[in-house]
Amino acid sequence: MMKIADLISGYEKFKDTKFKKYENKFLDLVKNGQNPKVLFIACSDSRVDPSLITLSSPGDLFVLRNIGNFVPPFAPDNDFHATAAGIEYAVSVLKVTDIIVCGHSHCGAIETMYTNITDINLVHVKKWLELGLDAKNYVTRNLSKDVSHARRLELTEKISLLFQSKNLLSYPDVERRVHAGELFIRSWYYHLESGELEYFNTDSGEFEPMIGSEN
Repeated sequence: MMKIADLISGYEKFKDTKFKKYENKFLDLVKNGQNPKVLFIACSDSRVDPSLITLSSPGDLFVLRNIGNFVPPFAPDNDFHATAAGIEYAVSVLKVTDIIVCGHSHCGAIETMYTNITDINLVHVKKWLELGLDAKNYVTRNLSKDVSHARRLELTEKISLLFQSKNLLSYPDVERRVHAGELFIRSWYYHLESGELEYFNTDSGEFEPMIGSEN
């Protein structure tokens, strides 16, 4: 298990090796600013690393991470909305051309929705997980009761991606740019145990392997 000392040691190695590899790119990013074309919404799960999965470089992805890779619907109520602010900035300021909502297997957020949270210290977690209830309710209504719990969780993880993508369209600028053909929303699902990546094919209505696709 990694400790603080390991992180510091890792930084030292980064500074001596990887930073030098990307030094010119960092200087360019500082001078000219960032211009990512992809907003990547991922789970905060420590086992999911967007840059590692996609082999992307600094400046390639604008990344938002939260518990469950959830997207709260647009709510201009003058409250604090970190995920919403990130979406607005990526879409309206950075002008990204693609939004990827990436879920994964063995998601703790999805599994927790099937339990009863009794810890009074998890008030914000409990409220946040409500963003996944549409997916849970959909699976509960449409899936046979004799299906295994593991299969139920996987389907909920995948269906949740579709509901989160739907929530994205509640943002005025997202909806406008999608309808104008300037912005595309994609749903990806990552298998922790195999490294396999699937995408939702809107034509077939199924999640299909990313390798060999044109997605």
